[in-house]
Amino acid sequence: CFHGEWHEGDGDFVLLLEDLSPAEQGNQITGCTAEMAERSVLELARLHGPRWADPSLAEIEFLQRRGADDAAGLQMLWTMFLPGFLATFAKYLDTEGVALIERFGALIPSWIEGRTLPDTVTHGDYRLDNLMFASERGGYPLATVDWQTPGHGSPSADVSYFLGAGPLPEVRRQIERPLVERYCAALGEYGVSLDGDEFWRQYCRDAYAGIVMSVVASQIVGSSDRSEAMFAAMATRHTQHALDVGAEGLL
Repeated sequence: CFHGEWHEGDGDFVLLLEDLSPAEQGNQITGCTAEMAERSVLELARLHGPRWADPSLAEIEFLQRRGADDAAGLQMLWTMFLPGFLATFAKYLDTEGVALIERFGALIPSWIEGRTLPDTVTHGDYRLDNLMFASERGGYPLATVDWQTPGHGSPSADVSYFLGAGPLPEVRRQIERPLVERYCAALGEYGVSLDGDEFWRQYCRDAYAGIVMSVVASQIVGSSDRSEAMFAAMATRHTQHALDVGAEGLL
């Protein structure tokens, strides 16, 4: 963004943005290759590392935060939106997946309160549709767009959210543990030292981050064939991710 200006009185705004052409947008429905997943996860280390555990982030008001006091509000939204979500998307899920989702509402406080990692800058919706990859004609190796939900929160949520639905499950199962280890190693370039086993544990717990987004966001955006296909892909992959890594048992 080269320039941004907003007039509070009338709501008019101007944004002057860089042209990312000839980059190509990722596709949430079709998924990504292992190489694209690697590039994306290591890019998250570049986002998270520089402001890792930076107390001054608390002074930035526009960054979104989710703490223990927010659990009741999220439970209310979950209860409100879950019936509509299941009415549309239960047909894409197996019985085990539906049951996992239905049980999560009561576990929301444990999910939020059990986070142990230092907070940092997070994207909040780091998925393929919001990533631009270099094409054969050029472009940045990777550029991230759609910064509507920047946050001050747990880094594992961004990583788990991306890997949970970016690569297809059969690809994800082969690459996720090594990629998480490479992400942790890349943080060392910023002086970050962390317990890899504890990060993995938090990563597994945060498989629910994608389920929350699938349930809530699918009920507040406009409906179309493409949006239903996208949320169906997200819901099925994130639910399978939570089952694969035993997320429920860690709450």
